[in-house]
Amino acid sequence: MRRYRALIRATARAALAYRFNLLLGLGAVLVQLVALLAVWRVILEQAPVNGFTWPQMRAYLLVAFAAGTVISVLGDFRMAFRILDGDVALDLVKPVDYQMARFAEAIGGLWIEIVLIGVVVGATLAVTGGVDTPAGPALALFTASMLLLVPLKFLIVYVSTLTCFWTQNFIGVQWARIAVINLFSGALIPLAYLPGWLATAAQWSPFAGLTSTPALIFLGRVDTWHGLQLVAVQLGWVVVLWFAARLVWRAGLRRLTVNGG
Repeated sequence: MRRYRALIRATARAALAYRFNLLLGLGAVLVQLVALLAVWRVILEQAPVNGFTWPQMRAYLLVAFAAGTVISVLGDFRMAFRILDGDVALDLVKPVDYQMARFAEAIGGLWIEIVLIGVVVGATLAVTGGVDTPAGPALALFTASMLLLVPLKFLIVYVSTLTCFWTQNFIGVQWARIAVINLFSGALIPLAYLPGWLATAAQWSPFAGLTSTPALIFLGRVDTWHGLQLVAVQLGWVVVLWFAARLVWRAGLRRLTVNGG
């Protein structure tokens, strides 16, 4: 574990050293938040739509912003280029588990992201007004959901990046991943606005745990039992994807060619 703690500290220092890149990534999510707040305020100012009032949608979008900001210091481009260039072979000789090492790097800048989220959310609430926060079991479920979001988001990005063993271009993979996540996680619009069959499929997918699950629990739109089910689905996908990622990694290594060997 000492090796992985060292990776966490190194990533945190790198995030602080290259803070412009971190702020640039945050800026992209912030622009989306401002745009969505403006659009939904116009839509919901007069009357609720699909059961969402403007204050509820504002809270939903703030949770979506927080969910989209965590684990932004993942380095999926660096990982992808090392696979495409064959430099990943150097990682194989290091005395660490590759998947655990990448996870340690992913959470290295987590505390910085939490501070930035607090600043943005606090400023937004100061300008637009406060929101009702959950209490008791709902607050505990929301906290658990946000904690599970961290490994879940890492694994989705990690597995998609491993496809570079079979592709020659990571940009297309990244764009496809972003499009799927934005739609099926509820990051752009709540899943309740999707057709019934599509909303059901999305709710049982791993993507819902990235935005919809914590947001619905925070808003109190699900009771305690349903909230427990949603969190259990998150946990189940974390376990499944963790071991699935190891299988994809092993399959990818069989395709690795370095200097013709």
